[in-house]
Amino acid sequence: MPITADRPARVAALADAQLYLCTDARREQRDFGEFVRAAYAGGVDVIQLRDKEIEAADELELLGVLAEEARAAGRLFSANDRADIATLSRADVLHVGQRDLTPTQLRELGLTDVVVGLSTHNPDQLAAAEADPQVDYFCTGPVWATPTKPGRTAVGLDLVRAAAATGTSKPWFAIGGIDESNVEQIVEAGARRIVVVRAITAATDPAAAAQRLRSHLPSL
Repeated sequence: MPITADRPARVAALADAQLYLCTDARREQRDFGEFVRAAYAGGVDVIQLRDKEIEAADELELLGVLAEEARAAGRLFSANDRADIATLSRADVLHVGQRDLTPTQLRELGLTDVVVGLSTHNPDQLAAAEADPQVDYFCTGPVWATPTKPGRTAVGLDLVRAAAATGTSKPWFAIGGIDESNVEQIVEAGARRIVVVRAITAATDPAAAAQRLRSHLPSL
């Protein structure tokens, strides 16, 4: 069933999400639409377009493709960092980092129906995100070093354990270098939701890769 622009429906869908994918524009493969369709078919709940190397017009065009596939699959799609892009694309989700506009500022700009996520990299940021009513979900990491976040120090599993120990009802995701070889460690540390990149984007069969990752995640 397609997700609507209704905020409660978006929030509920995000709360049920366990597998979140970040992808670039796939300029080399030239298969963006086919790829995201396969990822959704394999069980990905949310797909975020994150590509710092494309112009705004190209980003909006690709988000239009992503929106169409998300609606067909009854899943969510996410913009990264930019409030203007999220607004114009009518994104379900906008994910921001610690140095981007704050969730409160995003709400002040009128993004009241969008699900807002925030990256956290240490216990203080984690606690602040958990307590902030403007943050709908947060991510903890990067757990392991990853080329998608150059220069960002890996935080290890302790931050995942700290998030689990809060007992928060707010959805949160572990992120950073997660793939089939280590997802069980993430689960053992207390995570029930994960964000992945290369584990699916580098797979020869994205749908099968998504299915295998989901098989490791316990029910919410």
